[in-house]
Amino acid sequence: MFSKVYLRATGSLCYNGSVMIRRFILRWLVNFLGLWAAVSLLQGITYQDKLGVLAVAALIFSIVNAFIRPLVVLLSLPAIVLSLGLFTFVVNTLMLYLVQFFYPKFHIASFWSGLVAVIIIWVVNYLLNDLLEPRHEKSV
Repeated sequence: MFSKVYLRATGSLCYNGSVMIRRFILRWLVNFLGLWAAVSLLQGITYQDKLGVLAVAALIFSIVNAFIRPLVVLLSLPAIVLSLGLFTFVVNTLMLYLVQFFYPKFHIASFWSGLVAVIIIWVVNYLLNDLLEPRHEKSV
């Protein structure tokens, strides 16, 4: 998911740890910028006006997206298919609410604020991942 898998000379699979860490840090940075853009544009999300709080929230959001979101997407696949993919915004909003649950200094006032924030984060992720991710590391 985060790294390229390569085949050793012995034939066993191995994960390239440095690529995995580099891509996770890139995701964290992009999520931070997306959250920063969302809280700058919306009034329904508060973070005590400290960038450190936003950085920790972005870290938690990246971890939640890496570990919990795949399971939730799998379980909600029928709704995602029926809505032609739009339900993924609801899933991402729930992931943002998990950040609020784990880190109360980051607060979302309403579901709609969270949904608009997720759309803003998605746009920032879409634009920045295309610019920041090296061409040879992009997955097909």
